[in-house]
Amino acid sequence: MAKLSLEELRALRAKESARLEKRDIHGKRVHVVVGMGTCGIQAGAKVTLNSIVDEIEAKGLKDVIVTQAGCQGRCDMEPVVEVYTPSLGAVAYGKVDAKLARRIVDEHIVGGKVIDDHRIDLEG
Repeated sequence: MAKLSLEELRALRAKESARLEKRDIHGKRVHVVVGMGTCGIQAGAKVTLNSIVDEIEAKGLKDVIVTQAGCQGRCDMEPVVEVYTPSLGAVAYGKVDAKLARRIVDEHIVGGKVIDDHRIDLEG
């Protein structure tokens, strides 16, 4: 293994610190959960997750955390995305594709408005 210079080590540390910061739940205002159970993955949840993360990064949102969960209990509505904000509480969206994922970031997370035509109830 090649030895790294001090500057290379510092650059590596900075890069990894920035990457790990995205996973830190402390100080985050918004929590987004993407259902990544088998039916969610089959329905395209990986694309949904990546679209949300890409949009959050593109907008430079530092107070948002995105995590994964297993089955959300609504296989008929996969991919399912839940968004938790202090002002709107918990809101779940169903059949979230890449386009809707970007709308969720723009309209719900940034704009503070629920997208009613895609909102679902996870209880039934």
